Amino acid sequence: MALIGCRQDMHDAPRYEPLEASSFFTDTSSARTLVANTVSRNPLADSDELLYTGKINGQLANQFPMAVTAAVLQRGQERYNIFCSPCHGRTGEGNGIVVERGMRKPPSFMEDRLRNAAAGYFFDVMTHGFGAMQDYASQISVEDRWAIVAYERALQFSQHAAINDVPDDKRADLDRPEAR
Repeated sequence: MALIGCRQDMHDAPRYEPLEASSFFTDTSSARTLVANTVSRNPLADSDELLYTGKINGQLANQFPMAVTAAVLQRGQERYNIFCSPCHGRTGEGNGIVVERGMRKPPSFMEDRLRNAAAGYFFDVMTHGFGAMQDYASQISVEDRWAIVAYERALQFSQHAAINDVPDDKRADLDRPEAR
């Protein structure tokens, strides 16, 4: 069987490599500045640095781009259990099912280093990956990544809360037998 007309014209088109010098332009640069009024392909990413990068002025932020509500925590728990618990375990200790099957143990979220890390750090790691962890930017939406960060913070707090952190009206509930 012969295919006629299948040529590589588009594949083999003349082009510049990124930042390659060019004798065609007077400034000798193949990289061109944007034309005035150019519209970004992703204007939202340009408008809210904290939401899309976990940073403020280029520094990892220790705040959330939205209110952390019970619904956000519930969504974070659901997404965490799907995407994170296989490695990090349901409690964030790094004892997930893949570790039981012989894979390398990830760090526990209860380590001081991670308890003291900015919230933006966790968002950044989910977005870009780190060490043996792959990135999850294409699998987990921006909003769900933040919900997971909120839930991870709740896990950390649950293991390191003092009695003074519990509201007075809830302390009596801690003494009930079913709370133990």
